[in-house]
Formats: sequence, structure tokens, C-alpha cells
Amino acid sequence: MTSTLFLQSDIENPYLNYKNMLQNNPVYWDETDKIWAIYSYEDCVAVLKNPKAEIPAVNPNNEQKLNKHAQKILTNLTRLSNGIQHEISKEIAILLFSKMKSVGINSIISQLIKNDLTENKMDWINSVCKKLPVLVILKSFDFEEKDCAFISDHIESLVKIMLPQKTEAQVKSINEISETIFSIVEKQLFQLNFYESLPNKISKPNSLSLDEIKIISISNLIGLFIQSFDAGRGILSNSLLQILNHKTFSNKIEIQKSVIETLRYDPPIHNTRRIATEDLYIGESLIKKNDVILIVLASANRDPEKFENESKFDIERNSNAENLTFGIGGHMCLAKHFSIHLATEALWFLFDNYKTIELLDNNIQYEPMINARLPKKSGFHYNKK
Repeated sequence: MTSTLFLQSDIENPYLNYKNMLQNNPVYWDETDKIWAIYSYEDCVAVLKNPKAEIPAVNPNNEQKLNKHAQKILTNLTRLSNGIQHEISKEIAILLFSKMKSVGINSIISQLIKNDLTENKMDWINSVCKKLPVLVILKSFDFEEKDCAFISDHIESLVKIMLPQKTEAQVKSINEISETIFSIVEKQLFQLNFYESLPNKISKPNSLSLDEIKIISISNLIGLFIQSFDAGRGILSNSLLQILNHKTFSNKIEIQKSVIETLRYDPPIHNTRRIATEDLYIGESLIKKNDVILIVLASANRDPEKFENESKFDIERNSNAENLTFGIGGHMCLAKHFSIHLATEALWFLFDNYKTIELLDNNIQYEPMINARLPKKSGFHYNKK
């Protein structure tokens, strides 16, 4: 029996598995794990757009014993909400994006590289990918340096808040830092006078108190930090690997096209989940109420019915931007364009300022995660131009 759930660290090439499932079982019931797996582009879109397929609860009834600040963050994230709660929190998240100011990405990445260089060698992932995205967001909201340092240093622990199952150690770490991070973000948003204008800007101004709006705002700015850490590091690391492999770094436009094609060809996020709130059909398959659905985005991105020569890295393919890595429909990731821009600027800075960049190790190891394919480290050697 085919297993749909596996750790990315345990498999060399998941795309071979996706290809087999696309050909033979594009809508598949995994009896072992009691989950539907959806592999084709058309069917993945159908589920993502279906209002009967909702985001499953991560921590129902606070079974994981998160403290009140961690629980506030988790229950108010746009990414994990449904229905009217999702609509309101999404509006607030969009307004948060509108408050971001432009910052010098080049100066940030330059300092990160300088900090960790040793004999023209550095670990791209740990030195840059895990730090740059969240630092850009923090500086876009004018956080103080000490607050930037604290959040940047602890974000790797906080992102574990998104895990459906957490160890006691992970819960302990989340609880230890969540109140401080919550307080830092609240203080900064208050200084920006962000809250006061919100009641008149959201479409249901009488449905929420100012205090409720504050909590949603704080939670979703923290949510930006969380998303930027895993997805942001994944885009930066995977794009660098593909650009080096295919030598598509001659100018910034080529870099941008390479980032977009990497999001299709080798995305950081491989799958996402939904739960059926009512019986629904995908093709001829009946998915019953309360069934869990695994939407295999990385498989859909290589569906030959959607992408010509799907197994080829081709930055000039016209349909590359139609990949599903950021989702589609109401829950499409709001950071899509921000993430592509950030990766393009950072990678162009790298290739514009350094030459003969070479990986130190071609045997890339991946994090032990089910939903994301993230390299643990990818060091490189370079010569300065």
C-alpha cells in the first residue's frame, strides 16, 4: 500500500512518487493514515477553492497546553482560520502589508554575509536564509535593533507553533518566548497608531471590539514572521540550488524568472491540508464529512496536463507563475509577491557581487518535515568580484 505521508529527509526524490501517483492514483485514499491525497493540478485547485474544504484545527481545545499568548497567536492567524473569522483577519493582514515601508535589502544581506564569512566560505541557509526574510519584515515596521535581534534569534522555536503535533520540549520553548514576542509586537504596532484606524476600515466594523482587533493584528504580524522563516528560507535556498545547477544568473530578470520556476519545479512547501465539512466529490471520488485531505501542491506543479515538459527546469515557460505553491482562492498566501521580490533582490545581490559561487557539498540533506522540503544547510565558496 502506498504511503502518502513521509519525511522529506527520508526520500531522495519525492517527484518520482508524485509522478507515479499522478499517473495511477491522482485521487487516492490512504487507508493507513486515513487521509485523502490529491495529486493533479485540476483536482488540487478544486479542493483549494471548495468552501466545503476548510483549514483543520491545529490545537483544538488547547490540548497542547499552550499559554494564553501562544494560544492567542495561533487562534487568530489568517492562515489557520475559516469563514467570517478568515475574512476579517485577512482584511487586517492586508492592511498590515500596506503599512510596510521599503527597506534596503542589499544592506541587510551584505551585513549577514559579512558576519559569517570564513575564508570565502559560508552557510547560505543558516547565515542568510533563516535571518533575512524576518529581518526585512521587522525593519519594514521600524522595530528597534534589540527587538529585531530577539525575534530573529527565537523565530525558529516559535514556528513550531504551526505543527499539528508538538513535543513537550517544543511547547515549553513556545510558551517561554511567546509573551515577550507578543509584547514587543504590541508595543511597536501601538507606536505606529495602527489600531485606531482599523475599526472603520474593515468591512464589519461593529463586529469586533478594539481589543479583538489588536489581538488579530499582533497575531498576524507575528504570523508574517513565522511564514517568512520556513517559506522564505525555502525559496532562498531552493532557488540558489536551481540557479547554480542551471546557471540562470546573468541578470536580475533571469534571477526573477528562476525564482518563479523554482516555486513550480522545486517548491519549499509540498503539501497542505484541509478537512471536509460536508460530503464532497473530487472527480468520481466521494470525500465524506470530516475526512482529512492532503493537497500535494508539489505534484500539481508537475502535472503534464498543466505544464509542458513538466520535468524540465525552464524559466521561459509561459505558465510557470500559475504554480500552486502559494495556494489559490481565499487562502492564497498574501506574501506571494513580497517573497518573490525578496528572493530576487537577495539572489541578484549575491550573483552581482560575487563570482565563481560553488556549493561546498552537493549531497543536500533535508529537514525531517512532511509538508516542506527544506535543505538543512547549503554552504558555498566564492571569489569576490
